[in-house]
Amino acid sequence: MNRALRNALFFHTGFRMALSGSIYRTEINSCTAFRSRQKNERRKRGSRRDRLDGCFMRNNIAIDGPAGAGKSTIAKKVAKAVSAIYVDTGAMYRAMALHMIRNGIDPEDAAAISRQCQSADITIEYINGEQAVILNGENVNAFLRKEEVGAMASRSSVNPDVRTKLMELQRQLAARTDVVMDGRDIGTVVLPDARVKIYLTASVDVRAKRRYDELAAKGQPADYDTIFREIQDRDYRDMHRDIAPLKQAEDAVLVDTSDMTIEEVADRILEIYREKAVKE
Repeated sequence: MNRALRNALFFHTGFRMALSGSIYRTEINSCTAFRSRQKNERRKRGSRRDRLDGCFMRNNIAIDGPAGAGKSTIAKKVAKAVSAIYVDTGAMYRAMALHMIRNGIDPEDAAAISRQCQSADITIEYINGEQAVILNGENVNAFLRKEEVGAMASRSSVNPDVRTKLMELQRQLAARTDVVMDGRDIGTVVLPDARVKIYLTASVDVRAKRRYDELAAKGQPADYDTIFREIQDRDYRDMHRDIAPLKQAEDAVLVDTSDMTIEEVADRILEIYREKAVKE
């Protein structure tokens, strides 16, 4: 093969390789740009886990509502149906109270309560299928229903620093795993970016009747009129308290359980949950 032919072939091959490389780089750059655009679009829409205080929020369900609306009963059923952890926020407040008792804190000493709450690590786990409240690495379920713990909880729970600390711990739990959490300020304060928010309510008359029937079934003395007034008073206090008052979040779905069975309420919330998942 003469020199002129070899040079022509070399030039042609080099040109094709350069062209292929250019096309390959163009395709890579195009693919990278496309993926970047996708990521930006997902970020604008909100990814499957939303960011809150530096933590990724998961497929969490927040259930708020007044006393006697059936929040805990429903929340447990819903949590089981969606394979999430039911977070008993009341039990977490009792665990904090137990922490105070174990450290010899005077329930009247607000400053001491504020200091001591910072050393409490409280979370919820499932052990052998049972919910366990873990205080600084110890399962404390057996201690939470004691009278002295309840008395301390009624004092320590109104401390703003205790509420802030427990809110931080509840958010950390919700960032690690899917949860169903019920209370009075979950959707508005604790988990404002929860995937699904429910405001569960019922008429005062229905809630009083439920409480009356519950006490009667246990053989405990009950007076309907007294229970009715207590629920009315509790509603007023919860809705007018200075810190995190009870109210329906703007994006929460109202579910009135007055004429619904427990199963119907749970099914309705699961329907809302699935509808939300389809839309996203």
